[in-house]
Amino acid sequence: MNTTKIGWIGLGKMGVPMSQSLIKEGFPVTVYNRSKEKEDRLKASGARVASTPAALIQQSDMVIIMVTDDKAINDIFRGENGLLGAGTSGKVIVNMSTVSPAISKEMAAVCEEQGNHYLDAPVSGSVKQADEAQLVIMVGGAQSIFEQAKPVLEKIGRMAMLVGDTGAGNTAKLVINTLLGVYAQGLAEAVVFAQQNGIKNTDLLTLINNSALGSPFIKIKGDAIINDNYNAVFALKHVAKDLRLAKDIGLSSPLGQVAYETFQEAEPALGDEDIIAVIKQISTKL
Repeated sequence: MNTTKIGWIGLGKMGVPMSQSLIKEGFPVTVYNRSKEKEDRLKASGARVASTPAALIQQSDMVIIMVTDDKAINDIFRGENGLLGAGTSGKVIVNMSTVSPAISKEMAAVCEEQGNHYLDAPVSGSVKQADEAQLVIMVGGAQSIFEQAKPVLEKIGRMAMLVGDTGAGNTAKLVINTLLGVYAQGLAEAVVFAQQNGIKNTDLLTLINNSALGSPFIKIKGDAIINDNYNAVFALKHVAKDLRLAKDIGLSSPLGQVAYETFQEAEPALGDEDIIAVIKQISTKL
């Protein structure tokens, strides 16, 4: 039985399986989510439910947050009945959301003022990896607090690595998601180029997957293209948002800039579809 009391905020596509991994490992877990119906699934798995973030942190040793963006983080910390309003100290707050390094530095400072500790710890991986507790976790913050949180993080992912001070985890995630955007656009352009020259999608992707260029990403997204299945595993709007955050911290490389522009253009029409729906945007350009 793991005795660290976990508070979990954010029960989206990733938050549900990640928090369930901790419940399966025997941690006492209390959850909070703005959409209350999502709490029922976790309650059925054995979690307790808190009425507010303030109530949640009072019941927890460690609070883990998995939400969408900087605004949601600000609301969780500073909103009515937010984490900061509880006036607690000695708590570890782990923000696993993909947000800006700036919001992490800001929240780390206010946590420290209250005697709490903050880590930014975004993840690489999607729903399948979350289901299987195989995420890769990149962490920014103090070494001592990372060591304290690591046994919990290792129940969520297959790797948890400290990459620097506060904000470094967020920066690493934005770098990785920039590469993800470039990969998605590159695959989409290759498929469209092949189509224009009479090569079937199935033939092209069979060749790629049996070459040195083959990868799990190309296999999964190539299958999605072949099956015309753009149901969101990782929504295009999230990549567009992450590329905006990357731009804010200095993204200016040639491929990164192209991916940024493409995903911003694609977001209004395709934002709720999967990242590889960018092929529809590419098709209109080539």
